[in-house]
Amino acid sequence: MNTDQIVRTFTEYYEERGHRRMSGSTLLPPPGDPVLFTTSGMHSLTPYLEGRPHPLGRRLVNVQRCLRTTDLSEVGDRTHLTVFEMLGTWSLGGYEGPQSLDWGYGLLTEGFGIDPGLLHVTVFGGDEQVGPDTGSLDLWQDRGVPVELTVEDNWWSNGPTGPCGPDSEIFLWTGDTPPRSTPTRDDRWVEVWNHVMMHYRRLDDGTLVPLPQRNVDTGLGLERLQSLLQGRSSVFECDVFDPWRRLVPPLWQLDVPSLRLVCDHLRSSVVVIGDGVRPSNTGRGYVLRRLVRRVLTVLRRDDPHRGLGDLSKELVRHTLDRFGQDLDPDVVRQVLLDEERRFDLLLQRGRQVLSGRRFRGPLSEDDFHYLHDTHGLPRDLVLTLRPPQ
Repeated sequence: MNTDQIVRTFTEYYEERGHRRMSGSTLLPPPGDPVLFTTSGMHSLTPYLEGRPHPLGRRLVNVQRCLRTTDLSEVGDRTHLTVFEMLGTWSLGGYEGPQSLDWGYGLLTEGFGIDPGLLHVTVFGGDEQVGPDTGSLDLWQDRGVPVELTVEDNWWSNGPTGPCGPDSEIFLWTGDTPPRSTPTRDDRWVEVWNHVMMHYRRLDDGTLVPLPQRNVDTGLGLERLQSLLQGRSSVFECDVFDPWRRLVPPLWQLDVPSLRLVCDHLRSSVVVIGDGVRPSNTGRGYVLRRLVRRVLTVLRRDDPHRGLGDLSKELVRHTLDRFGQDLDPDVVRQVLLDEERRFDLLLQRGRQVLSGRRFRGPLSEDDFHYLHDTHGLPRDLVLTLRPPQ
C-alpha cells in the first residue's frame, strides 16, 4: 500500500464503525493553546475531551499534520521525522479502551495484513495513584498478544497539567530473527500505534481527578506505518520521500544521517512556510529559522559553497501538494533564500567576534551565554565555527 491507500483503508475502516471524519487542520494550534505547533490530533479536541458535545458526534477519525521539536536530536535515525502525518481516532465518552484496542488489532492484522506473531504490546502496570489497566491487559491476553507492563512508558499526558491517562502501545517486530525480548529491552520492536485511555485531569498540585467522560484517543504515524508495512528500513524510504531520494543526492553528497536530516528539515520547512510562518527570533518563526540553519550548517560542513538555490522547485511543489497547501513554490523558495542570506551575514559576524582576544582559548559556559545573548550566536553555530579544543 502507498500512503494514500493506507489513509483510505484506515478512514473507511473507522467510518464503517460509526466514526465521522474531521478535516485535518494546519500545524498552528487553536487560539489559547500554549504549544507553538500541533503535536497530535487532540489539540483541537481538548474542550470535547472535557465534556463539550462535538458537532460530529462521539466517534471521530482524522489525518492530522504534526510537528514535534522534541525529536529534533533524533532526526536522521530510521523512525523520527519533524513534520509528519498522524492517523487518529477518538471516542468522546463512547466506547472504552478494550473496544478501541480490539478494532486496532483487527485493522492491523486483517486490514493491513500484519502477522499477529510479529506484534507485542505494552500496558500500564499501575502506580500509587492509579491501578493497573486490567481492561487492556485482558483484551491482549484474549488475543494471544504478548504484554509487557510498564509505568512511566504507558502513561500519556500533554503536559504537567490537563487531560491524561494510561495507554497501551502496539509494537511491530522489525528484526531479521524471530521476535525476542520486549519493547523496552530491544529497539527492533518499533512502536506502531498508541491507544490512550484519557480518563483523568492532572491538577497543578499533581493530583488526578476524573474527567466528566471516559475518552479514548489513538494515534499512529502515517509515514512510519507505511515504511513498516513495506518492510523498509526507515521512514525515509516511504513513498512521500520518493522525489527527495531521487533529487537531493545528486545535489549534495552527504552521509546517510546527514541526507535524512537535510531532507526532513527542508520538507518540514516547506510545510511550516506553507502554513503561514516566517523566520524570526522568537516563537514559531524561531523553530523555522532553526530548521533552515541546521540544514545550512550540515551542507556547509564539507563545502562552504553549497546553498539552497539548488533546491528543486519540484520538491517544494510535491510537498505543498502532499499537505494540501495553496502557495506558490517560488514564494517558499524565496523565504528560504532570504533566510540563507541572513545566515551568511550571521556567519560573517560570528567569525569576526570569535577572532577576538577573549575567545582564543577554550570556550566556557559564560562565553556561550555571552555570544548568544550579546551577538545572537547560538551554541551549535559557535561550535561549527569553533570546534571544541
